[in-house]
Amino acid sequence: MTYRGAITVALLLLATGLVSVPWYLRERGDPALVVYCASDSFYSEKQLRAFEEQTGIPVQVEWDTEATKALGLIQRIIHEKDHPRCDVFWNNEQLGAMDLMARQLLEPYQGPGFERIPATYKDPDGHWVGFAARMRVWIVNTERMPAQLDAVADVLAHDLSRVAIAKPLYGTTRTHYSVLWDHWGGPGLQNWHADWRARNAFEVLGNATVKNRVASGSCDLGLTDTDDYFVAKDADRPVAMLPFRLDDGRVICIPNTVAIIKGTKQLAAARKLVDFLLSQETELALSRSVSRQIPLGPVAPDMLSDEVKQLMTWASNPYPLADLSDASAACLDWLLSEYVP
Repeated sequence: MTYRGAITVALLLLATGLVSVPWYLRERGDPALVVYCASDSFYSEKQLRAFEEQTGIPVQVEWDTEATKALGLIQRIIHEKDHPRCDVFWNNEQLGAMDLMARQLLEPYQGPGFERIPATYKDPDGHWVGFAARMRVWIVNTERMPAQLDAVADVLAHDLSRVAIAKPLYGTTRTHYSVLWDHWGGPGLQNWHADWRARNAFEVLGNATVKNRVASGSCDLGLTDTDDYFVAKDADRPVAMLPFRLDDGRVICIPNTVAIIKGTKQLAAARKLVDFLLSQETELALSRSVSRQIPLGPVAPDMLSDEVKQLMTWASNPYPLADLSDASAACLDWLLSEYVP
């Protein structure tokens, strides 16, 4: 078929409705709302498409990579601060939004969804707001070891060569390290990190790789996030999860965050997207997705699966991430000195 023939066939298919123009390529009268998104496209694209179809506001989404997602997008926003391209930042964790707020790069907004989110998960002035959280968990290969906390403790007391953890410079593992820095103090975390390396803990690029290694049986145990665990579970791999708890019983519950970038020329549209993401409907949709994300605002229990109810019980005693600004900055400086030549 010639090039002209292929174009003709494509136009006929569009005219008959047998195929449709992708949502991100449709022509609109209004300029696209630019969203930088660190949440996996597998989960987030469906929500952004629903927003576009519900409001008629076109959305241009830019994602980052698995290994560097949150930090990479944050650096872009900082670099573009004098001429911002991004209108709304959907982050997959909280510390990055706090960093951008400290740099005065976010526009405060307290819309309809602001009040339904607990104070633990939002800036009181609305510079950023959390929603739909994940948790840090142990993922266990049940063919290699029992899914019990005493069995995990026994493994951690010995050789760690079959224990996987993601490089802590990025994403939720960086949040995990920042919590440990705050809870134990810098020297305590540094000693723990050095001990894990000395005992041959298997360090990989991201949480998905941790999940893959444990699910395949090349590692027995790993630290990852709940959404990665469910990918392995849904693939019928021999895995179970246990909450990672600090010695005082608290867990690490990490929300998505949404923030409007200061200097946006589409403030009204940006606010509509914030309202959409902070709604009960979006939190329910993410809780019903394969990632089983944890609603932070009020949701009727009968609208949730038993798996999400269990996660909500675990997440009822979270470590306060909003107090981590100083610990996060100090921890990141140390991590950069460890990992960046």
